[in-house]
Amino acid sequence: MRFILPREALLKPLQQVVGVVERRQTLPVLSNLLVHVAGETVTFTGTDLEVEMVARATAEDPRDGEVTIPARKLFDICRALPDGARVKLEQNGDRVSISAGRSRFTLATLPASEFPVIENIDVVERVSLAEAVLKDLIGRTAFAMAHQDVRYYLNGLLLDLRDKTLRCVATDGHRLALCETTLETEIAARRQIIIPRKGVLELQGLFEAGEGLVELELGRNHVRVRRGSVTFTSKLIDGRFPDYEAVIPIGADKDIQVGREELRFALQRAAILSNEKYRGVKLEVNPNRLRIVAHNPEQEEAVEELEVTTSVSDLSVGFNVNYLMDALAALSGDEVVLSLRDAQSSCLLRKVGSDDTRHVVMPLRL
Repeated sequence: MRFILPREALLKPLQQVVGVVERRQTLPVLSNLLVHVAGETVTFTGTDLEVEMVARATAEDPRDGEVTIPARKLFDICRALPDGARVKLEQNGDRVSISAGRSRFTLATLPASEFPVIENIDVVERVSLAEAVLKDLIGRTAFAMAHQDVRYYLNGLLLDLRDKTLRCVATDGHRLALCETTLETEIAARRQIIIPRKGVLELQGLFEAGEGLVELELGRNHVRVRRGSVTFTSKLIDGRFPDYEAVIPIGADKDIQVGREELRFALQRAAILSNEKYRGVKLEVNPNRLRIVAHNPEQEEAVEELEVTTSVSDLSVGFNVNYLMDALAALSGDEVVLSLRDAQSSCLLRKVGSDDTRHVVMPLRL
């Protein structure tokens, strides 16, 4: 096996796949990348048995073959080489040599036959959509995923496809984020899949603000995303996502319209004196005025007053300030609406005039 690539052309696919590879592995081969040369195409594959990333490049002076190479070492060597260097990689027995200019490196390899590759995923549905749209959907919801929750089905992102709608939904039990878009083609039957947290984070790192399309392939146990020369495959979480539509408050008719950034900065300031453990702030609403109050065990207090558009009178509700700030950061637009029902109800946040993105934050007893 042999190929030559300019440093920049080699570094890009390595950057795309190396994040999948865990630093500590039970199987030594999982610390390696599978490098496969066929014709003029060189393919790099990284996996942790849950998520697989494949990136391709067009090589010069290729010789067919495949082998696995230590992922982090190959990436670090390539990154440390000078700009414009031409990198030659050649296999010699159970070693691989990397040369560029006057630099020479020799790395140990493991046989390609030991490397686990996800082959066919039994596709049941294919969906094409703009890369920028999918990036936006994930970016507006992924922050609400649970982290190492015993309810394993919350440690991921739900993709809910039905009719001509794709929804991304995430919740950790204390808050919920939902964002949806309209598809060009209709879905044959409603499908719900849960992508694990690591897969979602890898996808976020993969997307660029390009004009291109991505193709989603939904399998029974896997999801595959094809984007240009990169293919992402992830196992799905086998579990039933909670009925998220039941969490969205019904009858939340007490609306407060406020500047998004103005509210976010006020919450940031109030958060400085909130309780470090509970992170609670109280929202006190009166006609055209919103008062944000925070206390801590040292009897310190922060008070912020904002002019808002509302006719609500004498309503006071407590929330985790971090959850409110996360939701505001993931919304777009200059003005947002906070909808409440009563002092015990959750808060629905959305952009003025749009229901495409909705965030729900559960109340906190203060």
